[in-house]
Amino acid sequence: MSYQASDLSVLAYANNFTLWHFVTSDADVTTSGYFDKAVDMLRAGDLIIANIDIDATPATQFYVVVSASGSSVTISAYA
Repeated sequence: MSYQASDLSVLAYANNFTLWHFVTSDADVTTSGYFDKAVDMLRAGDLIIANIDIDATPATQFYVVVSASGSSVTISAYA
C-alpha cells in the first residue's frame, strides 16, 4: 500500500506549525518519496503522529518533517 491523502488529518495548527495524524497498514512510512504527494500540505518542523501497520502489528510512531519543498518530503523519526 502507499500514501493515501484521506489517511492524513490535522490535529492542531498554531504559529505555522501543524500536528498531523496519519493511519496506515504500511509498516514503514520513512521510505524515500512516501509523503511526496503531501508536499503542498506539509512543512519542515511539522510533527506527524502515525499509527502504522494497523492490520498486522500496530505501532504508534512520531515523525518530524525535515523538509518539504519542490516535489519531495523527507521525514525522520522524532527523537
